[in-house]
Amino acid sequence: MAIKGLLERFKKGLAKTAQLFNVRSWFGRKVDQEFLDELESRLIQADVGVVATAQIIKSVREAYADQTADEELVEFVKNQLKELLHDPRPDVLTVAAKKPSVYLIAGVNGSGKTTSIAKLAQRLRDQGNSIVLAACDTFRAAAADQLSIWAERAGCEIVRGAPGADPASVAHDACQRALARSTDVLIVDTAGRLHTQTHLMRELEKIKSVIQRQIPGSPHEVLLVLDGGNGQNAIRQAEMFTKAIGCTGVILTKLDGTAKGGVVVAVRQTMKLPVKFIGVGEAIDDLQPFDADTFVESLFT
Repeated sequence: MAIKGLLERFKKGLAKTAQLFNVRSWFGRKVDQEFLDELESRLIQADVGVVATAQIIKSVREAYADQTADEELVEFVKNQLKELLHDPRPDVLTVAAKKPSVYLIAGVNGSGKTTSIAKLAQRLRDQGNSIVLAACDTFRAAAADQLSIWAERAGCEIVRGAPGADPASVAHDACQRALARSTDVLIVDTAGRLHTQTHLMRELEKIKSVIQRQIPGSPHEVLLVLDGGNGQNAIRQAEMFTKAIGCTGVILTKLDGTAKGGVVVAVRQTMKLPVKFIGVGEAIDDLQPFDADTFVESLFT
């Protein structure tokens, strides 16, 4: 998608966070303690995070103390955020040297994981890839049913087991199917679980281990789906999941329904994980590759 089109999509999806910043109200004001306190409050409300917020406020104080806020100050804050979001790693998904590329998807219930998998599958399908989905959430029959519907719409194959079946066995069968069909991409869904449920986290580790044995070098991405509206609680989730299964990237969902879009900064700063995609709406094409510059620009309208 062209940068202009992506910017408009981000602006629409992140309108609530942009409204919180309301940069037009800055202009003509003196950059004094009252101004800095207000800016700090807005950054915290947007869930940019305490550490990142403190860094931005310190920089603004040093560069603009007692000056008049104007467009130059807005650009300065933008650049501060862009620097915090900068990640030297590629923002695209890793592609295996030998088929299939395997993407393991994790997240808690209600994070938008299944929908994100469907959107990701559609995106990859539109790029010409053949796809197998592994419905390893066998704890809820509805989860596999929902994924089956999405698979049919996207023209993907799906491997699922009986309700209550061993999720790792489904992952095993899906790996065998993907290898036999020389499939481009295998996307593995997992049960939505709380990061505090130790036995379920061990189940995730088992699924990952099975995948690694069947397809050496995989999974090529371990993507954690986080609900952007959960703010700082999402950080704790990221910490626990990364400890258990070594997450390589994040999909942040539901940013269109919250003023906490700044959590993107907090995730990047705290976890040092790249944000691969963000969800800015309900439509099938509303899962967009994350672009730091476009993201920041969309917050200052």
